[in-house]
Amino acid sequence: MESCVEELSSLFETAVRPYSGREPSDLREQVFLRDLGVQAVAPLQQVIREVRQDIAAHAIIVQHPHCIAHLHTPPLLSGIAAESFIAAQNLSMDSWDQSGSATFVEQRVVDHLCTLFGYLPEADGVFTSGGTQGNIMALLTARDWFLWTHHGHRARRDGMPDFFPRLRIIASAKSHFTVDKAAFIMGLGQRGVVKVRTGNDGAMDMEELASTVESLRQEGLIPFAVVGTAGTTDHGAIDDLQRIGEISRAHGLWFHVDGAYGSALVLGRHRHRLAGIEQADSMVADFHKLWFQPVSCGALLFREGERFRHLLYQAEYLNRETDDLPNLVDKTISTTRRFDALKVYMMLRAVGTEVLGEMIDHLLGQAREVAEAIRRRRMFELLAEPSLTTILFRYTGPMPGTDIDAFNRRLRAGLLKHGIAVLGETTVQQRAALKLTLLNPCLAAEDFDSLLDNIAAFAARVYSE
Repeated sequence: MESCVEELSSLFETAVRPYSGREPSDLREQVFLRDLGVQAVAPLQQVIREVRQDIAAHAIIVQHPHCIAHLHTPPLLSGIAAESFIAAQNLSMDSWDQSGSATFVEQRVVDHLCTLFGYLPEADGVFTSGGTQGNIMALLTARDWFLWTHHGHRARRDGMPDFFPRLRIIASAKSHFTVDKAAFIMGLGQRGVVKVRTGNDGAMDMEELASTVESLRQEGLIPFAVVGTAGTTDHGAIDDLQRIGEISRAHGLWFHVDGAYGSALVLGRHRHRLAGIEQADSMVADFHKLWFQPVSCGALLFREGERFRHLLYQAEYLNRETDDLPNLVDKTISTTRRFDALKVYMMLRAVGTEVLGEMIDHLLGQAREVAEAIRRRRMFELLAEPSLTTILFRYTGPMPGTDIDAFNRRLRAGLLKHGIAVLGETTVQQRAALKLTLLNPCLAAEDFDSLLDNIAAFAARVYSE
């Protein structure tokens, strides 16, 4: 362990770029040339040095100020410390006899989260690998709940009814792709998700949502769930959760909130933007995003915990019906599962919600400052006002006669290839966009000035070639 600490310290202290700039083909050759057979076994300390030199040195340095592409945070020290316990003890959270006290830690953290988001005591939850798993589990449960509640059909016992192909999920046009993936997994395909248009701010149009529910029913289709988003991946947009909750309740639909990104607002002075989340039948939070935890760490919460019964399967060797002690496998589609709740437990104990809220508030304010810095530079165009901590912009030159979309795609790839910056790329109103995602509260204005200067200088170089 001391060798690991030494090598990691050296890595971070000497990293001058977010990526080494090595050609991917060279890295692949270097990795695949390493012999993994019995004859190549070496002392652990030697292997640690090799990993530092051959792998870690050429991986993306998430901690670097110019690594700012994705919802991918430098982790808090409390999370790294928790990972040490998690890896060394190697507990599995599916059954009591594989986890012991860890079961109660997860339940304690889940109860705390339910209270934090305004749920009543009957709420419950479970830790997941992240928003993808959480969204899929929530929508699978929503389907089976709807079939039983509205049609008296037991999906787990009898499979899907004849009218199953008419079921529909409603989500915004900017919802996460895992909503579509959930529809695919449950057999509805892409047509199973009906997308509601969004405004210029990226949030769902509430009038269209209400009319969509009615029009689907008039067409003989059966909406069963509405997905609201608290923090879209690109715009950081937050849907009107209060109104979605009202519409869902009026029509007897399951209301799910994808809070993978924006759920952390509950910790700071922007929590009012999550108003209505307490109405959600289910919600997900990703702690490896704006909660500053190591990958992977997420949670799925249900407003009524008894609805986890739709996910319950029992095995005689694992979670017997006669067991007196809790087996958390009862609440998830996973079996073997890491003790990720410890990361959140240690964060709450060592950092606390007040400091976490201040960190998040700082990042939201900083995003607005960076947007202003971009606006002041004539070579850039700000494409949207920041809602959370993402900034959408592009380089415009002047570059007479240049395809600006193609140039910005080339620019992002070049910045990464040369190890200058790791930026995101997306599309905003059919225009190619660069994206900054602020998740490091330790950065200062000077770091962003340097980043923007480097982008502009490299862009000018690329244009002149």
